[in-house]
Amino acid sequence: MKTDIILAGVGGQGILSIAAAIGTAAVQSNLYLKQSEVHGMSQRGGDVQSHLRISDKPIASDLIPLGKGDIIISVEPMEALRYLPYLSKDGWIVTNTTPFINIPNYPEQEKLMDTLKGQKNVIAIDADAIAKDAGSARSANMVILGAASAYLNMPIEVIEKAIVTLFERKGQDIVDANLKAFNAGREAAKVK
Repeated sequence: MKTDIILAGVGGQGILSIAAAIGTAAVQSNLYLKQSEVHGMSQRGGDVQSHLRISDKPIASDLIPLGKGDIIISVEPMEALRYLPYLSKDGWIVTNTTPFINIPNYPEQEKLMDTLKGQKNVIAIDADAIAKDAGSARSANMVILGAASAYLNMPIEVIEKAIVTLFERKGQDIVDANLKAFNAGREAAKVK
């Protein structure tokens, strides 16, 4: 078992929380894990990406070769497109459709989404709206994680336990909000 994941987004959108949840689930599952440093500006508004590699066998490198990624998990649609060269021909893109317009020449949203939806395997959901409907507008990242959960090769219960571990120090209300957002993302992606 091997899963190579590109995490992409904009600073402040919760990429590190997604990485921490997946990493915690991998460790709790006794899997090998390597993660590259987060590249880009981790402050609000800068692009952020990270490589996360999970396997049941030792992993030689923390970087995913071009064309070998199993999944791009992105909380920003343009950032999903930026990393397409890393995706394998059968890989999946799971992305938020809500743009974070942080540059003056941001692509036209309709063209951007047409390009994304033209890829072979895409789940594109409005994670911001889903998180808001679930009662926690700040949990769009957990909505995206929920939508991507079927492609992580780990039991859902292990990922949910990792979310609890990640947020329990912030109190039960925060844990519950993030679990609710995670499950709303699973439902939005029709993940069973």
